[in-house]
Amino acid sequence: MALKERLEARRHPEGGEVTPKVSSLSVIAGRRDEAEVESGPPAALEQPQKSNRMTTPLATAKAAIHTLLVERHADEIDITDREGVRSRITSLAEEYVKNAGIALNRLDYGHLIEALLDEVLGLGPLQALLEDPATTEIMINHPHQIYVERSGRVSLSPVVFESAAQLRQVIDRIVSTVGRRVDESSPMCDARLRDGSRVNVVLPPLAIDGPCMTIRKFSRDKLRPADLLAIGSASPEMMQFLRAAVRSRLSILVSGGTSSGKTTLLNILSGFIPSDERIVTVEDSAELQLRQDHVIRLESRPPNVEGKGAIEIRDLVRNALRMRPDRIIVGECRGGEALDMLQAMNTGHEGSMSTIHANSPYDAFGRLETMVLMAGADLPARAIQKQIASAIDVVVQAERVRGGSRKIVSVAEVTGLANGETQFQELFHFRLTGVDPDGNANGFHTATGNRSIHMDHFAERGESLPASVFEVAPQAVAAGAT
Repeated sequence: MALKERLEARRHPEGGEVTPKVSSLSVIAGRRDEAEVESGPPAALEQPQKSNRMTTPLATAKAAIHTLLVERHADEIDITDREGVRSRITSLAEEYVKNAGIALNRLDYGHLIEALLDEVLGLGPLQALLEDPATTEIMINHPHQIYVERSGRVSLSPVVFESAAQLRQVIDRIVSTVGRRVDESSPMCDARLRDGSRVNVVLPPLAIDGPCMTIRKFSRDKLRPADLLAIGSASPEMMQFLRAAVRSRLSILVSGGTSSGKTTLLNILSGFIPSDERIVTVEDSAELQLRQDHVIRLESRPPNVEGKGAIEIRDLVRNALRMRPDRIIVGECRGGEALDMLQAMNTGHEGSMSTIHANSPYDAFGRLETMVLMAGADLPARAIQKQIASAIDVVVQAERVRGGSRKIVSVAEVTGLANGETQFQELFHFRLTGVDPDGNANGFHTATGNRSIHMDHFAERGESLPASVFEVAPQAVAAGAT
């Protein structure tokens, strides 16, 4: 969307002027009073907004300055020149304040300028939340209720939108930048921000209380294995084994529930891939942030307005096989692409990786079998199970434990097929010992004592993995003794 169209749409979001629903300057910047946060959603959600609702002089000032910006500079503004835009907004603000005869202190004036700047160049009220490094998830239930996750804890944010129209404008801005669309005829959409953060949108009539959007933020700094160790998400022995597994080209499946950190973990594991290998990533919405240079990123495409032109994950996986990849990384298996991924792993693309929604390694194999059937292949269960047992070498289970922290709770390796079921043995797990007074899970990582069946494979590929890696942790021994 061009800047002029963006500004005009903001000025006339649905064929009329925006009526700011604010009570203070902090609300103008996308914030509501603390008392309102305590009391819950505003009354505007409970009954239609009355036409005689009063607006503050500051809300009027923001709308008027925005109008001046559209009228005078819409064709001149370079959206890449943030300071240039700030200068124009500041000049117009000074002019308006002087002519209107209103008095602003320095703090309120600064907030007004930043609110206008975020409105023009950023994502309006969401910009401050997106720039906050402590925020990991933003959940917009409706324009006047936004929850955020910080350090694993979810809380109601004082940030709000002025109206549903303003939220729709931000949504349109996000989805249009990645070539997606969302409207009444197609009211659900998956998209991403420029930094790879995941975005999901649901519009009315599916979302009853107004436009709904969820943003899963990704860290601007790519996490490394040392970061997992620092926050207690894994043990050094786990990471030693996983490093050897990736470098020796074992195929890995990352399993876990919603918001368990599967994609982040897949990013970290991909960092162990040697830089001289050609990698093709296939995703529904591009989120992976690989460190290597020799990477081809493929992203699926939804149907156009006429319902045509869709490119599914499965189509991309099949095409990736023709691109001479050393490894294929599928962001997430959700359907029939599972069959193509398994076939790729079994036909010369060892060391490939993917993620799957499942609560345990055992459940992951069951889900894989179900998704292969979704591909429409008329295969007997025995053949599917044999494909899975032959293709997958290691399953890494991620989980969001009590208190919100994310941990690797199990590392298991597939040992074969017996009695019609995929067999595996657990090498490492997280042992929960209790919950502290703040509600955070306590525990430790330990090996189970099982020795990997791939030790010879590691040696053949030049990966040195001492047997001590699989020794049970002393605290586990002590706990077992008591």
